[in-house]
Amino acid sequence: MTTRSSLEHLNTCAPEFFCAVLSDVWEHAPWVAEGVVGQRPFATVEALHAAMVRLVAGQDEGTRVAFYAGHPELAGEDARRGTMTDASIAEQGTLSLAHLDTHEAEHWNALNQAYRARFGFPFILCIRRHTRESALQAFTQRLAHDRATELAITLAEISAITRLRLDRLVSDVSPLASHGESTPF
Repeated sequence: MTTRSSLEHLNTCAPEFFCAVLSDVWEHAPWVAEGVVGQRPFATVEALHAAMVRLVAGQDEGTRVAFYAGHPELAGEDARRGTMTDASIAEQGTLSLAHLDTHEAEHWNALNQAYRARFGFPFILCIRRHTRESALQAFTQRLAHDRATELAITLAEISAITRLRLDRLVSDVSPLASHGESTPF
């Protein structure tokens, strides 16, 4: 089990500790935590997350696509082999995507291949907000999108995933926090 850190501690700790605690929030992208550490202190976990999202959103398309490409496919080979990050295993585990029968696995594989061929990166979905049925429906709907729409939706989905991950790692206890404060992306 991961130990939670307080936002107050993350705001004042050594930069290396900050980066180590938050390095896995963004799939295979410790550069996100490294890129925002100099913006401390953060008033809320929401403000910390917004800074991270802005950093990723501000990257050129090629960098974002390369980052997206580092994510595992839903119900893909990595899920069945158990070779994803611990966070991805837990997330996909909510729908038992590593344990599909042969027919279901073939269906997910076909969707994954079609999506990757169309967009150049894996289909990314905040799976904790879905049932298996609604995830498949989203998959099918998103295959019809144009690239610009899908790039934006993918960032929004990753934002939702990382917000949930951040909430599991960081408690929003800080003397800087103010009630009702909201920081836009």
